[in-house]
Amino acid sequence: MAVDAAYLMQFVDETSFYNRIVLSHLLPSTLWDPLPHFLQTWLRNYLAGTLLYFISGFLWCFYIYYLKLNVYLPKDAIPTRKAMLLQIYVAMKAMPWYTLLPTVSEYMIESGWTKCYSRVGEVSWILYFVSIATYLVLVEFGIYWMHRELHDIKPLYKYLHATHHIYNKQNTLSPFAGLAFHPLDGILQAVPHVVALFIVPIHFTTHLGLLFMEAIWTANIHDCIHANIWPVMAAGYHTIHHNTYKHNYGHYTIWMDWMFGSLRDPLLEEVDNNKDSSNKAE
Repeated sequence: MAVDAAYLMQFVDETSFYNRIVLSHLLPSTLWDPLPHFLQTWLRNYLAGTLLYFISGFLWCFYIYYLKLNVYLPKDAIPTRKAMLLQIYVAMKAMPWYTLLPTVSEYMIESGWTKCYSRVGEVSWILYFVSIATYLVLVEFGIYWMHRELHDIKPLYKYLHATHHIYNKQNTLSPFAGLAFHPLDGILQAVPHVVALFIVPIHFTTHLGLLFMEAIWTANIHDCIHANIWPVMAAGYHTIHHNTYKHNYGHYTIWMDWMFGSLRDPLLEEVDNNKDSSNKAE
């Protein structure tokens, strides 16, 4: 039992280390040092998540709307400043709740309830990468069905997911829309990351990194720029989802939509639109 307790302390020590790195650079120690460990972890996740959201959003918007103006998107497809500010407002209201989820997951890991391990050297490199792949497949499956049910179960859509779907056209979608959800909606779609911890052995820091990668990925798939890289669920697929409400529920890849019959390809969509335009012209 003493060995188990000593092993679990490795997680606590690692979490405390991350807390000190972030909080000591952003806040005076008198504000965060007296707080309990759980609240320090939540504050670290909140500040880090907020910084990640703004830095990734502003850099991506600067690149596609300024440096590459008319390269990826025509000027009339750029969302208004008002639309982006509204998205930021919705995301910031939800951020304290979003960041509660990784805080709870870290508490469960520190308590020894999950299959997380502390050091990469505890397993072989083959097992490390196989476990990451398995973890991501489970997460992809879970997010697909969670997202799909948020559409199919009408009360869930009406009271939760509809908040995100007010952005349903190219000129209203922006990288800042990536986290513009009702707080409970955003948490539900991230829950598969936590559930997978109880099923697959995963490296602790890798889990945290993948969870925070969500912020960058969701910004990417809301920029309306289609990178045709199979089998990635690029923004072209997700823009169709915002237009039709019943296709392309997947997160990182198109596999789940392909398997469960909800895939709609943006390139085929473009061909169909061109045919329709030609028929109308005739």
